[in-house]
Formats: sequence, C-alpha cells, structure tokens
Amino acid sequence: MLDIGLFLEQDLIIPVEGATAKDWNRDAFWREPWGKSGVHKGIDIFARRGTPALAAASGVVVYQGELKLGGNALMIFDSKWRLHYYAHLDSATVGMGTWVYKGNVVGTVGDSGNAQGRPTHLHYSIMSLIPYLDRYSTRTEGWKLMFYLNPTDYLR
Repeated sequence: MLDIGLFLEQDLIIPVEGATAKDWNRDAFWREPWGKSGVHKGIDIFARRGTPALAAASGVVVYQGELKLGGNALMIFDSKWRLHYYAHLDSATVGMGTWVYKGNVVGTVGDSGNAQGRPTHLHYSIMSLIPYLDRYSTRTEGWKLMFYLNPTDYLR
C-alpha cells in the first residue's frame, strides 16, 4: 500500500505562507562552494521571522529537533518516498509522528543554526529515497544529485 503513492501525481505548495517564486534564488540549488555542506542542496525562501512554514506535501513528521547547521529543523516523509527538509525554523509546531496535510502550519521562519545573524528564511530541500540514476553527475558531490531534487522544479 505504501508504494501506491509513487504512481500518483503530486502537486507541492510553496512551504512559506504568502511566498512566491520571487522569494528565492532559482539558481541557488546545488550552488558551490556552500560552507561546510559543500553545495547548497535546497533553496532558501526568504520571509519575515515568524511567518508560517507550511507542509509542502501531506505526510508524517519523521524528525523534529535541533541540528548544528540546520538549527531548529524537521523532516516530513510523503507518499512518493521523499523527505521534505525544513531548516532554520524559529519554532516547530509539530512533533515526530504527527501526520500533516499539505498546507498545514509546521513551524515558523527564523534564522536558527548556521543562519543566525543572516536574513530570516526557510531552507527547504526535497530528498528522494529512491535514486534517480539519470541525475548522476561528475559535479561536486554529484552522486548525491540522484537523491536531491531541485525544489524550484516542483513548487507551484
């Protein structure tokens, strides 16, 4: 039953309330060099502190906690076997094991982790647990491109 979602279409929403594609740099995905993480494996959606962060897709929260680089962060596992990673949150409003529906508030935009002192934003990444072999690249950390998807290609 878990695999049926792999074959269904999935429309994602921009995970910051009121944001549009003008609120992030379309060329930021896989930009290098990017500090300790090597390349930028997602996009940064800029918004005021406290702006609601939204579930881009329905799924279950599989991680919520504090990370050195990501600060206050969470991950949502969806029906397409993808992890949606939200980092630099000011606060999280959901905990591990919580089912969220697309559009539910999951936290608020902030500058936690290595974003402290920088403009507040949500770092958002999409990671597939099923590799896209045709995306392999000789670029820096290019083998990881089989798992990381460019959110700009999926958000509406």
